[in-house]
Amino acid sequence: MALSRLARECVAASALKSNLAVKIFETDESGVPLPSNGVFWSLSHKPDYVAGVASSKDVGIDLEKFKPFSDALFRRIVDEAEALRFPVRDRIHIFFRVFTAKEAVLKKTGIGMRGLSKVKIHEVWDDRNLLVRYLDKKYQVEHFYFDGYLASVTKDNLEIEWHFR
Repeated sequence: MALSRLARECVAASALKSNLAVKIFETDESGVPLPSNGVFWSLSHKPDYVAGVASSKDVGIDLEKFKPFSDALFRRIVDEAEALRFPVRDRIHIFFRVFTAKEAVLKKTGIGMRGLSKVKIHEVWDDRNLLVRYLDKKYQVEHFYFDGYLASVTKDNLEIEWHFR
C-alpha cells in the first residue's frame, strides 16, 4: 500500500509538471485507472522504486529491475522476429525493453496482460525509443535506464522529461 501511495505521488508530480491536476485516483473493476478531471494516469512500483505519469491522453508506464530470467520466459515475451529487430544482441536488454514496452502499451489501452500475445515490437529506432504494434495501432515507447532498472512510457510524439526524487 505504501508503494502505491508513493507511485500516486509520482503521478501527481507528473501532472503538476504538465499543468494538469489529478483530483482522485479511481480504477475500474479490473484495476484500470480511470481518468481524473480529464487527466489520464498510469503507475508502476517495485520494492526500490516507484513510477508515475499523467497526461491529457491515454498513457502507460512500466518499471522493471534487470534480473535473470529463463529461456522459456524470453521466448514467451520476445518472438524471433522481434529479437532480430534489435541491433545489439544483449538478451537481458532485449527482454526488458520488450517486456516493459509491451506492458506500458497494455496499460495505456486498458487491456492488461491478457493481451500480451497480440502486442509486437514493430520497429526499434535506437536504444531509447521503439514502436509497438497492438492490433491495428502503433504506439511510441521511450525507455529510461537507471540504477539497474528500466522504465518505459508511451509517448504519442510528446517529449518525455524524466525526474527523480
